[in-house]
Amino acid sequence: MNDNMILVFDLDDTLYNELTFVQSGFKAVARYLGEYYSIPVQTGLDFMLEKLSFGRGRIFDDLLTEYGIYQKELVHKCVSIYRLHQPEIKLYPEADACLRRLHNYPQYIVTDGNKLVQANKIKALGLDQQVKYCYITHRYGIKNAKPSPYCFQKICEREKVSPEKVVYIADNPHKDFVGIKPLGFRTIRILQGSYKDLMLSSEYEGEQQIRSLDELTQEFIKRLTGDK
Repeated sequence: MNDNMILVFDLDDTLYNELTFVQSGFKAVARYLGEYYSIPVQTGLDFMLEKLSFGRGRIFDDLLTEYGIYQKELVHKCVSIYRLHQPEIKLYPEADACLRRLHNYPQYIVTDGNKLVQANKIKALGLDQQVKYCYITHRYGIKNAKPSPYCFQKICEREKVSPEKVVYIADNPHKDFVGIKPLGFRTIRILQGSYKDLMLSSEYEGEQQIRSLDELTQEFIKRLTGDK
């Protein structure tokens, strides 16, 4: 094995099911509204989950309107509870097994999203203790979120390697690969989560595709990178 090869993983829908975070956040909001506004917890939760198929943008507005307690400040409170709650989430079993199986490779996380939200997810999943470092792109400014290569270049600097020695495993073809492929980073798209059936032009796609992290083995990485 080439010990200089670096593995970088996306977070949401790559290492765990993001929907479980959403459900966990909704539960926290439902408990708060149940305690302070007497909305039955399960009823409030069911309402939010039903609305989820229409998008997340106005779920709290709609819930508070439904129960006649809409206030802009209360919407902000619900958003804050959602973002700051301690999430009840777990790694995909195959992700946990993959990280352990490939522990001899330096492992990193690169993830977009709210700094506090992503940090809480990382801590809840135990990744802060398991990988070498977690790069939350928004800590470096929105301009350095994916598809910017900024955090990937920081990994190269940290490990003193060229982009060809860095493999990124992620699920979202809209932004995960298009910014780093031209620089020589290696890319693997995992076909799971909400983008699993989406196919874009080759510049947006990973150079290889897998359906499960069970497929990510030392042999697979060697074939991808040409190591013998």
